Amino acid sequence: MIAPRDIALGILAGGRGTRLGGCDKAWIVRGGVPQVQRLAQRFERDVSQVLVSANRDLARFESLGYIAVPDRTPDLGPIGGLDALAAACTTPWMLTVPVDLVFVNDCLVATLESAGGQGASIEDDDGVQPLVALWNVEALRKALASRDADDLAIQSLQHTMSMPRIRLQGVRFGNLNTPDDLAAAGATLP
Repeated sequence: MIAPRDIALGILAGGRGTRLGGCDKAWIVRGGVPQVQRLAQRFERDVSQVLVSANRDLARFESLGYIAVPDRTPDLGPIGGLDALAAACTTPWMLTVPVDLVFVNDCLVATLESAGGQGASIEDDDGVQPLVALWNVEALRKALASRDADDLAIQSLQHTMSMPRIRLQGVRFGNLNTPDDLAAAGATLP
């Protein structure tokens, strides 16, 4: 079992939120709590620090005690955020989740750890969730440095790293991508 002191939480919140009119999804509110804070609180027992991949309003994240990390190379999408998080991470392991995740099961970290020490990603009932993953940070940095610059797919990176995928039967994480998703989750725009 990996000790919480050896795991950082990396929340990917650097997207443009185009399907929601350009809103910053980190500040979508559910149950009176912004989404970024909801995820950080959910994993506070499992991790020692919270990093947020963000490309705007960095001071707002830092006011909550999180380390805000902008993309080092713009316009790469999620792989740019992952690269920034890996560069800033000071722990040997990093759990990543997208900021627009609706549901996270209680045993996610233990489930990902069970893959045998090399990290893993998740597949739920909606399909592959490559950003819901536990990463060996050193291996991630090496894979990012040697990846094909034209390949921006997280799944390709995970394949290169021989990262296993764990199938969670009967689980659906969901995303907050559209107004209908917000309504179904009882969420409101910031």
